[in-house]
Amino acid sequence: MRIEKMPGLVLGYHGCDVSVAEKVINGDLRINDSNNSYDWLGHGQYFWESNPLRAMEWAIEMGERAPQKIKTPAVVGAVIDLGVCLNLADTSCIQLVGSVYQKMISEYKKAKITIPKNRNTSDNFDLLLRDLDCAVIEAVHIAAKKEFNIIFDTVRGIFTEGEPIYPNAGFKTKTHIQICVTNPACIRGYFKPI
Repeated sequence: MRIEKMPGLVLGYHGCDVSVAEKVINGDLRINDSNNSYDWLGHGQYFWESNPLRAMEWAIEMGERAPQKIKTPAVVGAVIDLGVCLNLADTSCIQLVGSVYQKMISEYKKAKITIPKNRNTSDNFDLLLRDLDCAVIEAVHIAAKKEFNIIFDTVRGIFTEGEPIYPNAGFKTKTHIQICVTNPACIRGYFKPI
């Protein structure tokens, strides 16, 4: 298997409350890792790649669902070195994830453990709660380290989400690229988007 360090830097955007944004930009706080069982790309710090508007939309939506978490929506920009990236737009990485999934399912069945499922929320048709994907990505981290001595710094995925932008379109209103940073050293700096 051939996994290489990704070249260059990317800009990522994180939706949050304005109080968090200010502290992160001032260097007084680090963005918390997300460790939910339903995280799309496993556990780590989440960013929308090159999409500050989508990050703000997410912060607004989260503020409506959980006003105790986000009272005033804001966005933090980050300069990210993807490093060794589990890039889900790369054939080698896709094959790795598929093979780990097969092994994981076999182990779950042998141990008679319930296989996690991706699911939608009651008000949404997209699979927003990605318990299966999260479990698989976390298993990939373990397998890559154990079998290939590879430690992934980031995970990058493309997601089609939302309504079609016109009838019978293959493009959707909330399609995005998301980055999960598992190695905080890959974040080279934060900034306040204009």
